Amino acid sequence: MTLLMVSGTGTEVGKTVTTAAVAALALAAGRRVAVVKPVQTGLPPGGDGDLADVTRLAGPVTTRELARYPDPLAPATAARRAGLPPVGLERTAEALDALGKTHDLVLCEGAGGLLARFDESGWTLADLAVLLRAPVLVVAAPGLGTLNATALTTEVLRHRGGRCAGVVVGSWPEPPDLAMRCNLSDLPVVAGAPLEGVLPAGMAAREPAAFAEAARAGLAPSLGGVLDTAAFTARHTA
Repeated sequence: MTLLMVSGTGTEVGKTVTTAAVAALALAAGRRVAVVKPVQTGLPPGGDGDLADVTRLAGPVTTRELARYPDPLAPATAARRAGLPPVGLERTAEALDALGKTHDLVLCEGAGGLLARFDESGWTLADLAVLLRAPVLVVAAPGLGTLNATALTTEVLRHRGGRCAGVVVGSWPEPPDLAMRCNLSDLPVVAGAPLEGVLPAGMAAREPAAFAEAARAGLAPSLGGVLDTAAFTARHTA
């Protein structure tokens, strides 16, 4: 079993697109892929959530959503407001373990940032990663402020005994501004982990074939792509 957690440094940083990109390349390599979203917030029952986007973009992966709450809030808060039971740490770990027995790669996409609380006990994606000894791929925004958010995320992950698998810039615009170009060099330094991808903005609007092509070009070989992150950084910081 290969288990990879995907966490953002916050909301709207490209976490779902990054998850779909990793899944698409793993599928193309012939691997059996499952994607788990422990909690989907901000949608009513029956609506298309993040996992629908992953399937649309990546292809026929196995998906599992453990709970859904209508308010666009942190999972614990959304569950409390909806009067619905929250998702527990043990149940989530069991779901990932079960999928790992029949799949080559299991991706677990968090909700918001690393320390978003899933229930009133306060468990987070960091706790799940430590429990299952799974690395965490951190998805970061490209612009001003991302260095602090990335440093906070990776530092607390290490403090809790977890491991960062690397950083992916989830939505790279063209043209990038000065802060974005400088961040390419600084992100791996503050994270203490390699830059593992730079995905272009607007990928979610692409058709599956074009999405897979962009994923391959935007992710490093460790994630199934071909991006030379050192060369990409040098080209934008020269």
